[in-house]
Amino acid sequence: MTLGKPAVQPGASASRPALEAPSFLWAVISFFDKTLTIADLEVRKLRHDPTELLTRAVQPALWLLVFGEVLAKTKAIPSGNLSYRAFLAPGILAQSVSFIAIFYGIAVIWERDLGIVHKFLVSPTPRAALVLGKAVSASIRGLAQGVIVYVIAILMGVEMNWSIGALLGVVALVFLGGSLFATFSLIIACLVRTRERFMGIGQVLTMPLFFASSAIYPISIMPRWLQVVAHGNPLTYQVDGLRALMPRGGSSQFGLGLDFVVLSGVMLLLVLIGSRLYPRVAQ
Repeated sequence: MTLGKPAVQPGASASRPALEAPSFLWAVISFFDKTLTIADLEVRKLRHDPTELLTRAVQPALWLLVFGEVLAKTKAIPSGNLSYRAFLAPGILAQSVSFIAIFYGIAVIWERDLGIVHKFLVSPTPRAALVLGKAVSASIRGLAQGVIVYVIAILMGVEMNWSIGALLGVVALVFLGGSLFATFSLIIACLVRTRERFMGIGQVLTMPLFFASSAIYPISIMPRWLQVVAHGNPLTYQVDGLRALMPRGGSSQFGLGLDFVVLSGVMLLLVLIGSRLYPRVAQ
């Protein structure tokens, strides 16, 4: 009897890739399942306090019904082939979504103080799934803002685009924008790690992000230096996509493809950074 390497069974090498493919697919399914579980935990908080939706409706209503109506009558801001009401509605939706998401990181600090973050970190859930799950939950809250803005815009006489493709595009842009700014908020929370500092930084960032975008006026009337800032502001691309899809007759300055590529790319980058920094919030 000769000692040596065991004989390779016919077809054994060919079966290995076949086994690896289902394993990879199962890992992907497991990742998204855990992400949705984290998102569901966050959405349940909204079920217990639905009055938050009503309080969130105040700000977009003021911007559209007061600011929008006044500037629509003055005709001080060029809005192209759209009425100023139709021009403003997508910008206010993007603003509402970003304002909700940018303060989402404070919930992570509260969870740290309650010991919830430590439980998440010792679980087998990937860090990226934790970060992405919280980002998705912020986007779901943003969808509620979308319904509010649509209702107000209709009451103001804005003609909306009701095609299925346009509505799905709006939902996708709300999800991308909400996830992007929620993840950015989580990164800030991981760096500052205190509620007071986080609130201060959040208040400093929200208004510059808003005014350095095309939400309430076109980029063409901005000073040259502000145009440069606006082109690097992710909120500008969310507004641009919404302005092409929400009102009837809307158009995109940069192209919907570029809007989605920029928002998706920045969101994925921030999720990767947030997943690396997330354990720091527990320290």
